Amino acid sequence: MEHAEHSNSNAPMEYRSEIGRLNILGFWIFLGAEIALFSTLFATYAVLHNRTAGGVLPAELFDAKLVLIMTFLLLTSSFTCGIAVHEMRRGSLKGVMIWMIITLLLGAGFVSYELYEFNHYVHEGATLSTSAYWSAFFVLLGTHGLHVSIGIFWIIGILLQTKKRGLTPQTSAKLFISSLYWHFLDVVWVFIFTGVYLIGLVNV
Repeated sequence: MEHAEHSNSNAPMEYRSEIGRLNILGFWIFLGAEIALFSTLFATYAVLHNRTAGGVLPAELFDAKLVLIMTFLLLTSSFTCGIAVHEMRRGSLKGVMIWMIITLLLGAGFVSYELYEFNHYVHEGATLSTSAYWSAFFVLLGTHGLHVSIGIFWIIGILLQTKKRGLTPQTSAKLFISSLYWHFLDVVWVFIFTGVYLIGLVNV
């Protein structure tokens, strides 16, 4: 028992409580379900890729500059989120707050650009009812954008709790779990960037 306690004290902060370890394990299982969800959406998009029903084509609307800005914002937020976790393990509450707030601002910027993009597409005649392709497009990207939005509010809640209680094994586990969620969304975006935008821009 003493050996186990000694091992826990040397572990990263987020793994020092039994509840924290179980929550992290449970979240990995949850991410498995999320992978299944996005895999289904990607498969649907792939099947409907050419079903534009003679309407507006993706290559006519996709803006490479806008997509690159969105990609830069989200991938940079993944980097700042990683720094926040590093600061957490150093025991720096101030560092966690600063880098997580930067992460949230970058995430909010991403969501803002995505909403602008959707609004532009709708005004150009690409809506959920335009064709099977655009239905699959909006559902896939809308689901990802919704996840990012949920993540922003979730992390805000965790930061408020952490500011009140300080860096404990419990709050650290929550911060770590939220970082896993954020990194997962970044990975999903890389697939969207490649499978949706790059291919869409090439297939003129």
